[in-house]
Amino acid sequence: MAERQLSLVSVVAPMLNEEETARIFCDRVRDAMGGVPFELIVVDDGSSDATPAILAEYAAVDERLKVVTLSRNFGHQTAITAGLDHARGDAVVMIDADLQDPPELIPTMIEHWRAGSDVVYTLRTDRSGESRFKLTTARWFYAILGKVSDVPLVANAGDFRLLDRRALDALLTMRERNRYIRGMTTWVGFTQTALPYTREARHAGGTKYTFRKMVHFALDAIASFSNVPLQLATIAGFVCAFLAFLAVPVAIGFRIFDQFLPGVTTTVVAVLLLGGFQLIAIGLIGEYVGRIYDEVKRRPLYIVRDRANVGTAEDERERSATR
Repeated sequence: MAERQLSLVSVVAPMLNEEETARIFCDRVRDAMGGVPFELIVVDDGSSDATPAILAEYAAVDERLKVVTLSRNFGHQTAITAGLDHARGDAVVMIDADLQDPPELIPTMIEHWRAGSDVVYTLRTDRSGESRFKLTTARWFYAILGKVSDVPLVANAGDFRLLDRRALDALLTMRERNRYIRGMTTWVGFTQTALPYTREARHAGGTKYTFRKMVHFALDAIASFSNVPLQLATIAGFVCAFLAFLAVPVAIGFRIFDQFLPGVTTTVVAVLLLGGFQLIAIGLIGEYVGRIYDEVKRRPLYIVRDRANVGTAEDERERSATR
């Protein structure tokens, strides 16, 4: 395959209350790109600190910095999508602004793209600065997701990745509300290459992913790429029904031979067990129904309040969302 020619690379980064890292992040991206033509698209996801002012200051002196300000906090995955909608590059890099993912790795990702890779995803071989709880839950999450997912998803592969324009256009046709972008980029296929790296500790501030957000993110990932939870609920129902049918002739036999012993405890345990299975099944169904309800409302993924150095996204979906 002939080496690809790059006319522009888009670097997309969501930001939420990153006043302590915004300046150094923009500087490091600019220095890392060197002579490569690039645009840095920062999506302000409803920041309430000095982040908007810092971005406005930088955008005023460097037109390569393009700022998309959302009307409120729409969430990390949606903010990334907003940046991707505005990206014009032949290749697009997604990266978080907390500097745990080094911008200096982008040129290496571009080299893989030039060699023919449509998707270059990074593998975190070491995750410095993260708590044991987060590392443990992340390991469990990837183990469960790997077992139930219909799409082969790589453990410890985050959102820090490069997409060729063809892969990006395919990704942007997927407008679901509950988004798991790293899984969606795997689903679209194309040629994919892994790039191992050591993830650094946060430069400043704290994580914006609370425990509640992590749980919601995990549920979105599993519900988006697997029906196994619903199938497990169905199997549990059949097992309970089978055991109940087996118990019927046993109970009749005990009655015939006058060996039947009424037991309140046994009855209570059976009722609680069956009731628990039923509630779990209803809860699983509710998770999927809730996501269906989000989709049928057909609300826009996000609303743009302001832009700097960037026009309205060419994609009609985004334009119709901001009318």
